[in-house]
Amino acid sequence: MPTPPKSRDVRDALVGVGRAVRLVLLLALALVFLIPFYLLVRNGLSSEADITSPGWTFFPGELHWSNVRELFDDPNVPMAHALLNSSLIAVLTTVGTLLLASLAGYGLARIPYAYANVVFYWILGTLMVPAAVTFVPSFVLVSSLGWVSTLRGLVVPTLFSAVAAFIFRQYFLGFPRELEDAARVDGLGYWRTYWRVVVPNSRPVFAAVGTIVFIGAWNSFLWPLVIGQDRDAWTVQVALSTFTTAQTVNLHELFVAAAVSIVPLLVVFLVLQRHIVAGVERTGIDD
Repeated sequence: MPTPPKSRDVRDALVGVGRAVRLVLLLALALVFLIPFYLLVRNGLSSEADITSPGWTFFPGELHWSNVRELFDDPNVPMAHALLNSSLIAVLTTVGTLLLASLAGYGLARIPYAYANVVFYWILGTLMVPAAVTFVPSFVLVSSLGWVSTLRGLVVPTLFSAVAAFIFRQYFLGFPRELEDAARVDGLGYWRTYWRVVVPNSRPVFAAVGTIVFIGAWNSFLWPLVIGQDRDAWTVQVALSTFTTAQTVNLHELFVAAAVSIVPLLVVFLVLQRHIVAGVERTGIDD
């Protein structure tokens, strides 16, 4: 029985209203999420007087672009070197974690051996151990190896991620076996199958896990603070903490530095956001 014209018009009107409400809600939420970024830019380009003024303005009358130059010219905070350190540490941590976690996940998902599930449950069990419990033993080990204020001390202890191994294992459980069987027919072993077949066809999950690891490594503060004791080993997060001391608070440089420090994260996220969604959807975590 065909729908009466009036009922169809009412239904179309309700659908249009629903779409408009969703659009308004999404715009409102987007504005809320953009407020911190606005505050970073606004305060970073303001003078100390404008930041602490009781009268609020959307933007100060004069934008102090010289704050950016002042940040990188500050002799007390090697911001450029800290950015380089953070970039190097984040990239090395991401690459190392992806390699180790993907190998562990592939082994747990595809290589048959008697205690595969036991090993997997032990890996999951490590997620229940608070980081505070392992922090001091990790520092003692790194210190005994002479890795304090070195790149090895900042990177190596962070390469082993149970979460990343779990995600890769779940993804590889759903990986098409036909591709691996074809590789076996061609005489490839587990390693060559992983490297030449599995990795090229698993880019979404690698991008998703890599983005998460990169952001975590970039934002890490406590471990670089303890291990990177020399100025030459400071990361961005440690450099940011130096703008706030018990005696002074350098607000405008702090906001500029915070704004500069999130640029690499925004670039990485914007470039890989499509792969992040695809990778998370294909991990099979709900199975």
